Amino acid sequence: MSHRDPREPCLSLSPGRSVMAEPDYLDGDCDELIKPKKLINPVKISRNHQDLHRELLMNQKRGLAPQNKPELQKVMEKRKREQVLKAQKEEQEAHKKRSDLEIELMKRQQKLEQLELEQHKDEEEQENTPEFVKMKSNLRRTKQEADGEERTT
Repeated sequence: MSHRDPREPCLSLSPGRSVMAEPDYLDGDCDELIKPKKLINPVKISRNHQDLHRELLMNQKRGLAPQNKPELQKVMEKRKREQVLKAQKEEQEAHKKRSDLEIELMKRQQKLEQLELEQHKDEEEQENTPEFVKMKSNLRRTKQEADGEERTT
């Protein structure tokens, strides 16, 4: 059939072989090559990081989570808070920057409200007054009207 060269890589995978080629320096027969070493992470070596990591592990075992909310949720809440504050500021600025027309309309509206309150108070007073006082005021009014008609004729 076909004769294969033993130096030629095998295309079919046999049990125990992986797809990746294994490096030559693992055999240990090449002392001349520089063997790679695991890089040291200066952050993990630092004393502050080790203390913090130890504290986090202890808190996790106790069930005390330092951050109850994920970072994304915190950012979204902060953004929403900022939007609400911005909207409130815009409303305040809109109230401050009123035109002359708006000021006049506000004055007229306040005057109308005051007149309505006065009318309402007058109506309440009339409802609370005794019957004979109402009759007396009606008589006065009719007398004044009659006197006014006599003068005009």
